[in-house]
Amino acid sequence: MSRTINRVELLGRVGADPELRQTQGGTAVVQLRLATDRRNSDGESQTDWHTVVCWAKQAEAVAGYVRKGERVYVTGRLQQQNWETDAGERRSRTEVHAQEVIFLGTGNGNGRDASGDGDQPF
Repeated sequence: MSRTINRVELLGRVGADPELRQTQGGTAVVQLRLATDRRNSDGESQTDWHTVVCWAKQAEAVAGYVRKGERVYVTGRLQQQNWETDAGERRSRTEVHAQEVIFLGTGNGNGRDASGDGDQPF
């Protein structure tokens, strides 16, 4: 069997305040919309939006500390979600399932990790 790697690193700004939800089994979950900027071939800035999913205690910490406009650094893995609408249309989206979230606040370069255990330099 050959080795594979599924790892993502993102540094961006949160697009909306996170909303804490619970699965039917009672597990906390948060979805963040994270904006990252890149330059196109003309040198103009373009924004990409990413869906970041956080689970359990990490989700609770993110919901408690992160607000719209704040910078976060996320490491995780990509996961493809596929479903069919009520109208029978097939849909899909790629999500980043977070392994680590570091809160960078409003740009001071220091923040807390998703466990809420104090300052973690970035």
